[in-house]
Amino acid sequence: MNIAFPYQFDGRGRTAETDQNDHIRDLIEQVLFTAPGERVDRPDFGCGLLQLVFEPNGPELATATQLLVQGALQQTLGNLIQISNVTVTAVDSQLTVLVEYFVRATQQQVVATFTSGGSST
Repeated sequence: MNIAFPYQFDGRGRTAETDQNDHIRDLIEQVLFTAPGERVDRPDFGCGLLQLVFEPNGPELATATQLLVQGALQQTLGNLIQISNVTVTAVDSQLTVLVEYFVRATQQQVVATFTSGGSST
């Protein structure tokens, strides 16, 4: 059973479940938007992407974020996914992270996009 993130109830009033691909995407989102030290008993979990919203945006931030994201995902979810590419784009106050990965259980390639800051469309 994979619990849906964020936690919610389904139409029957029970804990909502999700399929494996959505669950892995949810896990990636949790790693990206959780600051290291934020989780009890998991001080190394997360990469703190939300903290970067307040940093001066530019190509240097995008490159540093790319390395930060790739390292955090490999460390935390390396047993579930194999990262093939992480692309970070900084435009004005918006930071966009594109993660390409293979699900180890199914060898399916997935591309997921996450956005922080600015206005999302």
